[in-house]
Amino acid sequence: MKYLLSWLCLVFCLGLPPGAAAKESLPPMLHVVGNRLEDGHGHVIRLQGVNIPSLEWSNAGEHVLQSVQVAMEGWHVNAIRLPLAQDRWFGQAAGQDDDGAAYRRLVDGVVGAVAAHGGYVILDCHWSDMGNWGHSIAQHKMPDLNTLFFWRDVAGRYANNVSVLFDLYNEPRDVSWDVWQHGGTVTEQDEHKADVTYKTPGMQALVNAVRAAGARNIVVAGGLDWAYDLSGVAQGHALTDPGGNGIMYAAHIYPWKGSSHENWDPHVTVVADKYPILIGEVGCEPDPKQEDPNIWAPKVLAYIRQHHFNWTAWSFHPSASPRVISDWNYAPTPYWGRFVRDALREP
Repeated sequence: MKYLLSWLCLVFCLGLPPGAAAKESLPPMLHVVGNRLEDGHGHVIRLQGVNIPSLEWSNAGEHVLQSVQVAMEGWHVNAIRLPLAQDRWFGQAAGQDDDGAAYRRLVDGVVGAVAAHGGYVILDCHWSDMGNWGHSIAQHKMPDLNTLFFWRDVAGRYANNVSVLFDLYNEPRDVSWDVWQHGGTVTEQDEHKADVTYKTPGMQALVNAVRAAGARNIVVAGGLDWAYDLSGVAQGHALTDPGGNGIMYAAHIYPWKGSSHENWDPHVTVVADKYPILIGEVGCEPDPKQEDPNIWAPKVLAYIRQHHFNWTAWSFHPSASPRVISDWNYAPTPYWGRFVRDALREP
């Protein structure tokens, strides 16, 4: 609360708009140059941080601003990936009676707090609704037409904010690469096991929506197979970026996706020479069916470091597995969090 009040004082006393920070504390605007992110002076910027979930499932979030402060000051991250729900953004979820105004103010607060620390926020469209506002608010196969409205509004709100990147859709899956890129029809089951068919605009249309809002901010595009597989990007399905600062591709790596270069190279490293990569989610927990975290965690972090990938560990929340922290005292979990903390402290 003390930190939130300090930030609000900064905003109102200096007359800054929502989501802004004092000019001298702002980080440099990022641009894609080859397979790296650079500032305007040719310096390579590598994003390293954590995911801070709860705004996808909660209208008010859980310890979100406190977690931002701890992550940036105590864990020395320079990036926060913030999962969001498109319905909550517009006040379409149960329990919202303000058209989403309080939700949007909280996101503004996160953006402002991270910017004040000289860091970056990756706004992630994590939960959608299969094209039906207020229904089936959850993680789905692909973005729907309502996701276009979400990105037009979000991109307009944070257009050219130097601290903000846009992660277009959390974990696309179970469609062809053509549908992933250009859109089409998707069928999946709702929470009642009933088939629902909806139209997805595809990832290129989301890029276009962001740019049409006047936002040059870097956009992030997750591949298929729950944002693990980027092979289709190398096979002719790369997105184009009309008038923006570039596209970074995202891969999410968990133990069930493999445990070595043999698994990761054909799905992730395959595009690393040409495009910047964000390992947007990565993590492990003890499971007798998977490799020992004491072996897997150092291995995957070494892979990320070897290729200079950007990365945000999942997750900085004690009930969203795999967990970086074990409680709201922010103690690192022994099987994942301690490895993350050590990696973030490396030069």
